[in-house]
Order: sequence, then structure tokens, then C-alpha cells
Amino acid sequence: MLELGQGAEAPATDLIKDVSEATFMQDVVDASMQAPVIVDFWAPWCGPCKTLGPALEAAVTKAKGAVTMAKVNVDENQAIAGQLRVQSIPTVFAFYQGQPIDGFQGAVPPSEIEDFVKRVAEKAGVEADGGLGEALETAEEMLTQGAAEDAAQVFAAILEEDPMSALAFSGLARSHIALGDLDQAEAILNGVPAEISEASEIESVRAQIDLAKQAESAGPVTELRAVVDGNPDDHQARFDLALALVAADDQEAAVNELLELFRRDREWNDGAAKAQLFTIFDALTPQDPVVLNGRRRLSSMIFA
Repeated sequence: MLELGQGAEAPATDLIKDVSEATFMQDVVDASMQAPVIVDFWAPWCGPCKTLGPALEAAVTKAKGAVTMAKVNVDENQAIAGQLRVQSIPTVFAFYQGQPIDGFQGAVPPSEIEDFVKRVAEKAGVEADGGLGEALETAEEMLTQGAAEDAAQVFAAILEEDPMSALAFSGLARSHIALGDLDQAEAILNGVPAEISEASEIESVRAQIDLAKQAESAGPVTELRAVVDGNPDDHQARFDLALALVAADDQEAAVNELLELFRRDREWNDGAAKAQLFTIFDALTPQDPVVLNGRRRLSSMIFA
């Protein structure tokens, strides 16, 4: 059985960085796609900042990689502070998946700072003890490489250590999807605690299960393509073609067909094209090019 909690502590230099306007996108926004980034807005003349900064650095270091920290001197980087509407310092924001997810203003006791760091890590589905995060990465790599049974065992072991891990529930369910056991995947999601049942990772797996169920009854791509080419206004055939393309693991082509259906008749079948697009978007990662391009094109149609 996998031994959890044995992860190596990341060097403090990797966890805490001074960030400027030139590096904010890379060190905060892009970096937050992998793990939460806590941003400390401070200035050399700010008395409370001199207390909060070191306490925050200590809490981030203690989390051993579950979060990282970016320090922004507002005197030298006024544009960033203005964009984020930082009106007083110290101000602290936590970024995850490119967006602020939590924050506070003013100096707070060390105990509250540790609670803040832990809360941020938990919101992102990361356990702030180092070991479980490493185990999650291992399981995800197994799943990516096709070792779904091994991945399922690791995710299950993680849940024994942390029954509130949305990432582990998600991974376990996705492992069973990969094994073709949709009923078990659905049963796993039904057992998710209410506190994390609406986490983005859980919603994503629900969408993946919906798509997998649709794929079971999807028709042949070649035949459906011929029908659509013969009659571009056959909306049901185009919708069925999109489902077949998802089953063939060609999400980009499926999105293209659904966008074309939406363009031709956005109200068809109670807005089925738009609903199906959102199901595909939810099943993929937020930064997937298919999602980014698809959302942009859909928005341009809606607001045209």
C-alpha cells in the first residue's frame, strides 16, 4: 500500500518569490493553474506589513508546497495594485486557476494566517501536508499513462487519509470511467460529502459521466456526417454527430458542430446545443484550448 505523507519539502526559494508587473502573469496567474498562489501586497513603509509578511511566509513554508507565495511591493508595482483594487495594505489575495478565490486586509494573528493558508489549499483540493499532494500527482500520472486500476488504488488510499479530498474523489471516479465502469463512477460521486459536492472537480466528473453515457448510444460518425452534409438543416443529425464525435474523442470537432447548430437555431430542442456545449466544457479543464476557443466563439454568437 502506498505510504502517504512522505513528500519532500520544497525549497523556500521556490515557494516564495518577489513579483513585479513583468512577472505577475507568469508567477501568479499561470502558476495558479497548478497550485494556489497567495499574493501579499506590501510596502517598505507599512508597519503591519513587517509583521504579516514573515508570518505569512512561515505558514506558506509550513504547507510544504500546497501553496506558493508572491510578494508585490505596491510602491514599485502600482498598476497591479490598481487593477486588483488594492486600497490599503497589507492586502492578501489567494489565486487559483487564474482567479482570486479568497483574501483579507490588515494584520491578523499567526493562527488565523495558518487557517487562511489551509483554507486556500482545501478550496483548491490540495491537502496542506505535502504528502497527499505528491500522492495525488502520482495517481494522476498513473491514470494519464493508462494504469487506471493502479490509479484507483492510490486515490482510494488518499481518501482513507483525507475523506474530504475533492481531487481524490474525482480521480477515483475518473479511474472507473477509464475502466468502463460508469455505475461505480456514479456511485463514488453519490458518496461525496455534501461539503465538497459542488467542487469544480466533482462537477467535471459528473459531466464526463454524462458524456460517457451518451457515447454508449452514439451512432457512426461517417454515416451521420453524410446525413449532415446532405441536409445541413437536419439539426437532430448534427446534434447526433456531435455526440458521436465526443465518443470518438474528438471534442474539438464536436464543439464545432454544436456551435454551428447554435448559429443555425439556438432555440432548437430547448437550447440543446448550448446545454451540450457546457457539458463538454465542464468535462474538460478550464484552460483546454477547446474550452477557451469554444467559450469565446459561443460568447460572440450570444452577444452579437
